[in-house]
Amino acid sequence: MSSVGEKHFLIEKGPGFRSGFSDLGKNLNTKTITAGVVAAIFGCTGPALITINASTTAGYNTAQTVSWLFGIYVFGGLISIIMALYYKMPIVGAYSIPGATMLGAALTGFTFNEAAASFIIAGIIVLILGVTGLIGKVMKWLPQPIVMGMIGGCMLRFGTSIVTSTKESPIICSVALLGFFIIPKLIKKFPPVLAALICGFIALLITGTVNSNAFNNMTYIPPQVVIPHFNVATILSVSVPLAVLVMGAENAQAIGVLYAQSYRPPINAMTIVSGIGGILSGIFGAHNANIAGPMTAICSSEEAGENKEGRYAASIVDGILFVAFGIFASYTIGFVQAIPASLVSILAGLAMINVLINSFQEAFITKKFKIGAFFALIIGTSGISILNIGSAFWALVGGVIISLICEKKDFVMKAEKVN
Repeated sequence: MSSVGEKHFLIEKGPGFRSGFSDLGKNLNTKTITAGVVAAIFGCTGPALITINASTTAGYNTAQTVSWLFGIYVFGGLISIIMALYYKMPIVGAYSIPGATMLGAALTGFTFNEAAASFIIAGIIVLILGVTGLIGKVMKWLPQPIVMGMIGGCMLRFGTSIVTSTKESPIICSVALLGFFIIPKLIKKFPPVLAALICGFIALLITGTVNSNAFNNMTYIPPQVVIPHFNVATILSVSVPLAVLVMGAENAQAIGVLYAQSYRPPINAMTIVSGIGGILSGIFGAHNANIAGPMTAICSSEEAGENKEGRYAASIVDGILFVAFGIFASYTIGFVQAIPASLVSILAGLAMINVLINSFQEAFITKKFKIGAFFALIIGTSGISILNIGSAFWALVGGVIISLICEKKDFVMKAEKVN
């Protein structure tokens, strides 16, 4: 199990940047690079389109949309690089995808400057939660099986996307699947996801399904620093729900995924950096740059290499690609719109296979909190959203409540073991 040293005040101590840099070269290999590339492709395609749609729905212009993309990708990428190098763990930064989904409607009628202010406030809320250490205490109290049930439920859609994407684009996805299963049999130690990636893109080019119109009228647009205009209405309708999503969805998923892969995640540091990321990205009119659940899952999976200690290299690859995407957002939007969503979905699903298997095993192998873990699983799978808060948060709440009702003895035993 990878471990983080004793806490120094509120921020957990890690191996350090010198160690991260010195070991990076030997840990950059086909598997870590492939996992990082797949995570970046996932994060820079569908989620980017969701953000673009949210900005358009809110009535913001192209320059403002580009600045929004700059904020979330550049600072999300920097979070990946900094956290991975210091802690030598596959911790990935990005932004809240459910948050982007919520914001289109929530920001309608508000100016871009008011939106920026609400994003900065959300970052401050997350930062306060990190500085107080409250999130770390809550995560240590939460039963591991319930957390794993939540992870399995929330990530299951990536597994089912292997089937649905193949139905949607049978030729491209079938070729990707054949590559995933056959090439590693023919070429020993060839990364299965890399094989799927290469075969999928070859099929994409042969079938001519690349949307070439997406590359028209591409010009460079620089990001802009936004002067925030504070509005109580946007703080209540945007800042608070967004902060809850960052903590209850993205960070909780990432923490759970790392636990499932036998890491000891630096919970307080992950919370604090998510708060700082939210404040900095907000200055450019972008919602929270924070720790990302799905991409952390991809980079921490067995597909990123057998050596768990070296998987942090995948996060750095992802982070570098994210920063580049954000800097050249006005150009990269065209590439995003050119790749079919089905290919992205099947690659993400294949990368998640071992994450899902481990989550299900960890959720039920101990036979403790099993009812709570089951409800966390089905609530997470449902994708339900209440008060604009996604299913990951409600999976944890529901799982704990059910366990407190049905499995109180397991909580008593957990408390006795801690004490």
